[in-house]
Amino acid sequence: MIVKAHAYGNDFLMIDAASAPPAGERAVFARAVCSRHRGIGADGLMIFEPTARGASMRLLNADGSPSEISGNGVRCLAAWLSRARGLAAGQSITIETEAGGKVLELLDVAKGRFTFCAAMGQPERIAREVIDVDGQGIDAITLRVGNPQCVVLGEVTETRLHAIASRLAVHPHFPAGTNVELASVEAPDRVRVLIWERGVGPTEASGTGACAAAVAAIKYGRAARDLRVESPGGVQRVEWRDDGIYLTGWAEVIAECRWVSGNES
Repeated sequence: MIVKAHAYGNDFLMIDAASAPPAGERAVFARAVCSRHRGIGADGLMIFEPTARGASMRLLNADGSPSEISGNGVRCLAAWLSRARGLAAGQSITIETEAGGKVLELLDVAKGRFTFCAAMGQPERIAREVIDVDGQGIDAITLRVGNPQCVVLGEVTETRLHAIASRLAVHPHFPAGTNVELASVEAPDRVRVLIWERGVGPTEASGTGACAAAVAAIKYGRAARDLRVESPGGVQRVEWRDDGIYLTGWAEVIAECRWVSGNES
């Protein structure tokens, strides 16, 4: 069985490792099931193993490439587990990722939406650098929030997303690629973003991208340490506390289905 869920339009497929293809075939499988027109469609595939406290997971982007973590992805998996296990507000789930364990507190369940506050850890390797993109020096903030991020503060438009963010995502400056956010500080407590995700392209939302944009806005854009990050899919809350970043938002389970392509005539 494959489960589909989304958080603010950032959608994922989830499959138990016991039912997943062998490791050597998983990249091909991810590309097939994530295909928007020939598969189920998603921004990524999570292969998980249940644990007593939640689950461990490995994430493949829509193009089959590996990723350390997705903030919205772990929330989607937590929503599925909460639904399956009948969890109530006040309980927590731990999702083990390649970027470490993330504890998500279930705050509310309403109309099929599971709202969590996730402890995402401290941002790392924060730097401000000028990166050449087609002869233009781009003032960027680079960092890690479990995965690589590159934030460009300033004008947020679709034109700039395709002209700048798409190139930064595969720039030689980032040997393993990077997620890119264009971010505008519109008020001390509000940041607007557009996102180009590594291995995916434009996405409606990103949990780690929201965290990265918030850190950049707080450190270099005079934003407050508790703010809302608005993307095309909706608004998430990011708090940068003394002990790390906390990401609050919802996810909802869309479907449970069976993949038959290539298995049946």
